[in-house]
Amino acid sequence: MEEEKDQQLWRIAKKRADFRKGVFSYLIVNGFLWCIWWFTTGRYTGLEGYPWPVWPMLGWGLGLAFQYFNAYTGTREELIHKEYEKLKKEQEQ
Repeated sequence: MEEEKDQQLWRIAKKRADFRKGVFSYLIVNGFLWCIWWFTTGRYTGLEGYPWPVWPMLGWGLGLAFQYFNAYTGTREELIHKEYEKLKKEQEQ
């Protein structure tokens, strides 16, 4: 039982570390995309130009939101187990 808990904690720690790496990559790459946009189009058109880096930010940001949910709330099985334990406690009272 203890070894199973350690494996579960290891999986959670790995997911959270992967999420942090993903956020770091998101910031670096999207910052670079905004720099490309600014130096090729943005400084000539100002705020009137179409900022195309918004689309990669939105798509990648949506993926990061799902990754956050998976890393900090758990998998479907873990959520089911938590709900089961909650109902079991309520029934005992």
